[in-house]
Amino acid sequence: MSATKNNSNGMDGTRYRVPPEPNRWPAIGLAVGVHALLLAFLVIGINWTNNQPVAVEAEVWDTTVQTAAPPAPTPPPAPEPEPQPQPETPPPTPRVAEPPPPVEQPAPPKQPDIALERERKRKEELKRKEEQRIEHEQELAQQRAQEKKDKALADKKAREEQAREEKAREEAEKKELAKKEELEKKKAEKEKAAKEKAEKLAKEKAEKEKADKLAKQSRDQEMKRLMSGAGNPSSSGSAEKSTAPRIDKGYAASIAAKIKGNTTYPGSTDVPGNPEVVFQVEQLPTGEILSVRKTKSSGIPAFDDAVERGINKSSPLPKKKDGTVERSLPVSFKLKDLN
Repeated sequence: MSATKNNSNGMDGTRYRVPPEPNRWPAIGLAVGVHALLLAFLVIGINWTNNQPVAVEAEVWDTTVQTAAPPAPTPPPAPEPEPQPQPETPPPTPRVAEPPPPVEQPAPPKQPDIALERERKRKEELKRKEEQRIEHEQELAQQRAQEKKDKALADKKAREEQAREEKAREEAEKKELAKKEELEKKKAEKEKAAKEKAEKLAKEKAEKEKADKLAKQSRDQEMKRLMSGAGNPSSSGSAEKSTAPRIDKGYAASIAAKIKGNTTYPGSTDVPGNPEVVFQVEQLPTGEILSVRKTKSSGIPAFDDAVERGINKSSPLPKKKDGTVERSLPVSFKLKDLN
């Protein structure tokens, strides 16, 4: 530098001076202030962007690889100008320090992609609506299934009730039919019994009439025989001898036993004495009774009727040992003989 001064002094014979360097403190203070403002702006911006609702949490995944932009290169500081010789006459003007180059601000933190967030929310809303729709459809399906089940149960109950009613009606009809058939059967039985009784009475009446007729004929024949015997004196002894009763005691006892077995007397036998009833019985050679005629009453009509019924029930009467019968024989019974 002194060489330069000497050269300058040697060239024009005047003395030159190097201007003093400018003060750097104002520039440093300005740079510090600018950085402080920038730092405050960043802090405020980050706090403002971080004041998000706590309930909202977003996680964005992106398959594409994103690379951060490289920071801008810091421009090199401007070279200091070479000092030029200035005349001594004008006062030296202080050189204004150039402002420092702007510092490249770091890129702010990447905010969540609003479009992706909206898309995610839209998908979540669609998913929620779809789930609600599916749930609603499931509820409707369950409701329809329950209604179908209730309807099927009601139909089943209705069919069962109808079946019970039909069964009850059929049973009632069967009972009514059975009752009607029973009444008709009883009526038919009564009619049949009445008819049989009427036929039996008619038969008994016809048999009695026939027996009476045969008995009358027998009596007429016997009377004619007696009358013819009475008109012939030579034969009177033999006639009396032939008409004399010759009844075997064993034969009479067998007849009395059979008649006694068929005789039922409901009255009391505790009466004074021992009343006796006598019947005249006419029978055929086979032992069948033709007629029963009461010749002596016991004085007790019920006893007389009981003995008469017993005689009629005993037809045919027992025969003798030789197979013959007495065509007409007396039958007598005493009240206390029935004990």
